[in-house]
Amino acid sequence: MRGYAGKFLEVDLSNENFKDVTFAEQILKQYIGGRGLAAKILWDRLGDRWETIDPLGPENLLLILTGPLTGFVPGARICISGKSPQCNGIVGSTISCEFPVELKCVGYDGLIITGKATKPSYIFITDSGAEIKDASRFWGKRGEETLKILIKEGREELETKNPKYGEWKEPSALYIGPGGENKSRMAHVSAKRSHAAGFGGYGSVMGSKNLKAISVKGIGPLPDVADMEKMDKLRNEVLESNFIMSTFRWWGMGGDVYDVGNLGSREPIRNWQEEWHDIRSLGINRIEERLYVKRYWGDFGCPTTCMRISMSKTGPFKGAITSGPLYEMQACVGVNLGIFTPEEICYMVALMDGLGLCGIQTGNILGFVGELYERGILTKTDLDGIEPTWGNVKAFADLAQKIAAREGIGDLLAEGTYRAALKIKEKKGVDVTQYAITYKGTAPGAHGPRSGTWMKDISYPCSVQPGDHCSSAAFPVNTETTEFNTMLADSGVFCLVNTPENVFEFIKAVTGWKITPAEWFGTMARRILHLQRAALFIGGPDVRWDPTVDDDNPPRFYDSLPSGPYAGSKLDKKAFQESKRQYYEAVGWDENGIPSVEELKHLGLEKVAKKIEQMGLYKNL
Repeated sequence: MRGYAGKFLEVDLSNENFKDVTFAEQILKQYIGGRGLAAKILWDRLGDRWETIDPLGPENLLLILTGPLTGFVPGARICISGKSPQCNGIVGSTISCEFPVELKCVGYDGLIITGKATKPSYIFITDSGAEIKDASRFWGKRGEETLKILIKEGREELETKNPKYGEWKEPSALYIGPGGENKSRMAHVSAKRSHAAGFGGYGSVMGSKNLKAISVKGIGPLPDVADMEKMDKLRNEVLESNFIMSTFRWWGMGGDVYDVGNLGSREPIRNWQEEWHDIRSLGINRIEERLYVKRYWGDFGCPTTCMRISMSKTGPFKGAITSGPLYEMQACVGVNLGIFTPEEICYMVALMDGLGLCGIQTGNILGFVGELYERGILTKTDLDGIEPTWGNVKAFADLAQKIAAREGIGDLLAEGTYRAALKIKEKKGVDVTQYAITYKGTAPGAHGPRSGTWMKDISYPCSVQPGDHCSSAAFPVNTETTEFNTMLADSGVFCLVNTPENVFEFIKAVTGWKITPAEWFGTMARRILHLQRAALFIGGPDVRWDPTVDDDNPPRFYDSLPSGPYAGSKLDKKAFQESKRQYYEAVGWDENGIPSVEELKHLGLEKVAKKIEQMGLYKNL
């Protein structure tokens, strides 16, 4: 097989065992890698008892997977998956870094991690083999400290074992902060200084396994490709097209926080009570003036270099360092909390990095708490003496630290907005779920659907990765603007921004497989889609979803936008129901939103159909 190292490393943390695992070429061709292969592995191993698997229990798998295009399409990402502690389904959460390239160069296409270590541990993988090492001395450390230790100790060990090699470049690592250690459902998996895979909550899965980090260093080559000359030509085309795309390179992924709110009216402000603003301090020119910025930071061979390093230069938050900050972070832990100054936003994003908490998920629950406090539903006493008024950076930072430590009120909030809302409703006797902006246990990305300037009425509720703004449901389903296209990048595994113009030719040049667009959109992507959809609605054990109820938008999005150029715009319930019906039909789901028996049998997923029937999800049969 071309493009693949040819084997996967399975690590049993409970028994400290390692073994190599291989998959037949037919399986890899059907599911590619990354997100698609993760769905296949999880179904094969856990599908028969999915509803009983605790995402934070030792039975859950932690999957860290590359794809055949990883390292060949410029830039590099890796996909992290398992049963999600947020939605109880399957999410393919990708993160950019050198880790996947190092892993392929050490001879593995991915990691399958099972069980639970008896003590805080980390995995170190080199060309000499893999070992489980004690992480007790840096358990409890924040992100930056953890990364420094992993780099220092990794280089020292490499130099000791291979003294003739010369000076070693640092190993690449995936790691968690205190939020993951304490199993906050909002915990992300970190890479580098401030890269993160947040959707899915897999930082908490690592924490549940007593796994602080995975570090890898490989000195071998990338796998062979089927047609080097063709691949090299296509790669150069990607490079050239992305060199021309100067906006991301110059301003980064955080350059449009003013425009998204001011022109697009789709930015979360004070827990989505508003989506428009005219706060000029968020203009990219003001951010550039007030923060130190290092441009052109990219990952392995990336021509876009959309990452930047930013630092607060003055004031009480001087020295706070983060990446970007990216748009989603500026929005979710910035304007969503009533924070509009670059220095304060930079601090809040850096805090998320250090605590190992997803900025989207954590910003969502902090905004939720802010509104409940504003309405008098939660009091200072309820919140351990904290008063989260809008714009109160210290208060929201204190709450975030409590969430990461699961201390006091933080223990409740660490469950995420949806689960916390149910408990607060029960405790207070007030239906606070109307203020909870979530989709099946997951907070959405920072793009609201009411203005219709990007997200549509079905975008979030019909996605098999709830709330994922990069993997949204859309029409027509067989085009590159839909979830099927994101699924290809997440399975490939490569960055959506750097997607080759003719990605199927790129796949052929690397693997030798001739996969047509019709085959991908009509068969392969649908197979992955249905596996994720079935897992989502089988769910359990703590929460189950009903598609006839939960394939919906939060109540707030049916209220009119109060201000801005789209004032009065809102989602129409009747129009949404019709769009949803059409989408179900287009992707092969029945009238209740469940993959149909005929569709599953056509795709060779008879066991999935049987499981759905056993669970009683086919309501009209």
